[in-house]
Amino acid sequence: MIKQSDIEAMTLEERLRVMEMLWDSVSRSTVEPPSPEWHGKILSSRLEKLKSGKAEILTIEQVKARVSKRRS
Repeated sequence: MIKQSDIEAMTLEERLRVMEMLWDSVSRSTVEPPSPEWHGKILSSRLEKLKSGKAEILTIEQVKARVSKRRS
């Protein structure tokens, strides 16, 4: 098993490469990880807002503008 000290001893380039290798491995996996229960609750809540007409629908431009304002 790799230890925290092993990771900290790596250069930034080595750590980034390991992250890429891990992501490639995970993304090729056919096993789907279970979604946490809270994901389902949030999705249900959002679906109810959509159905009731209370959801605020934004364009991608509007989302970008909001994010940009938060960063300022």
